Formats: sequence, C-alpha cells, structure tokens
Amino acid sequence: MKSGNPTLSEKTFQEVDQAVPADGAMTISGTVNKTGVLFLILLLGASISWSAPSTGLIFGGAIGGFIVAMVTIFKKEWSPITAPIYAALEGLFLGGISLMFEQAYNGIVYNAVFLTLGVFAAMLIVYRSGLIQVTRKFRMGVVAATGGIALVYFASIILSFFGIHLSLIEGSGLMGIGFSLVIVGVAALNLVLDFDMIEKGVQARAPQYFEWYASFGLMITLVWLYIEILRLLSKLQRR
Repeated sequence: MKSGNPTLSEKTFQEVDQAVPADGAMTISGTVNKTGVLFLILLLGASISWSAPSTGLIFGGAIGGFIVAMVTIFKKEWSPITAPIYAALEGLFLGGISLMFEQAYNGIVYNAVFLTLGVFAAMLIVYRSGLIQVTRKFRMGVVAATGGIALVYFASIILSFFGIHLSLIEGSGLMGIGFSLVIVGVAALNLVLDFDMIEKGVQARAPQYFEWYASFGLMITLVWLYIEILRLLSKLQRR
C-alpha cells in the first residue's frame, strides 16, 4: 500500500532504521513547521520570477526542481538540504507560469491560490474528522487514478510532438472541464493519503529528517493541485 504521491508510502517508512537517533524522532509539529518553511521559500522564489519573468527562470526552475525532486526521493536523508532547494526552484517555475495565466485571465492566480488553500484546509478537516477512512481499497483507488492521469499526460506529451493535441486535456468544452474536475479531485484525495502517511511516519518514530522529507512530499501534491486548479479556471474563463 502506498500514497499516490511517490515520495510518501508505508514502504518508505519501513525502509528506515526504526531506532530513534540522538536528534529525536519525527513529530507532527515538526512536520508542520518544515512545511511552513518550504512554503515561504516557494513564495520567495515565485515572487522573483513574477517580478522579473524570464524563460530561463521558468525552465530552469522546472527542470532543476524535477532533478532535485528525484535526488530527494532516492536520497531521503538529504532532504533537509534538498527540500528547500526544491521549494525555491519550484517557486521560480510557478511564479513565471502564474504570471502567464494572470496576463491571459485577470485575477485567476489569486482565485487559484485561495482555492488551493481552501481545498487543503477542507481535506485536512475531512481527514482529522474521520469522514474519509484511508482503507486499503481507498488507497489503491487513488493510486490507480493518479497513475492513470500520469499516463494520459505522458501520452499527450508524446502526441504533441506529432502535432496532435488532446481536447480532453486542453479543450474548454464540457469533457475538458469535467476531466480537469476529476484531476483536481484526485489531487485533493492525494492530500488525504499524504496526511495519513505523515501520521504513520510519526507513529513509526521515523528519524527527524523525515519531517523535511514528508513536507517535501506534501509540497509536491500542493503544487500539482494548484497547477490543475489554474488549468480548470482557465478553461472555465474560455467558455
């Protein structure tokens, strides 16, 4: 069983040494604090590319963020250093992309930010209240849906090289909007899995550096959710 987010899974916590190191074990409060730090770093990076946009910053942030993310996934113990770097690079990417959307659709970025934060808060409340139980079937369903979406996007990228564009992804028709709504829903459900995996990490007394790693994983889901909300809002405004 694993989270739809590849950075957080039960196997992840099973692979680490369960002996509590000298600097302590992972805690909920520590993870929250680290998430706040990464969020602030991401905002700083976004403000730079927003105020001084350039193609180099956008592509550099996207490619650099992907590389650092891969390094972090395979070298979890490096996350206290790599997670902040990832947040900064991803911020550069998001700032530039957000400016493009804002120039095309006035006010869309602020709406997307508020909706992302709202979805995050709502899913946290739903998880803490127990309205959604993270069962094996629930987890497998979200993982399957996430994998299916990834395959559709991968196929879309390959087809775009041949001049073929899927209206399901890029179109503003009812099917395109419906598809975006499904993706936003799946991204939101991934937050529930991330919350559950963080809680399991605390229960397993994972090493303290996992606070950074778990925060990094949560940041990946939030970035995905924000981008998909931006895409959804842009489709709605094109109708």
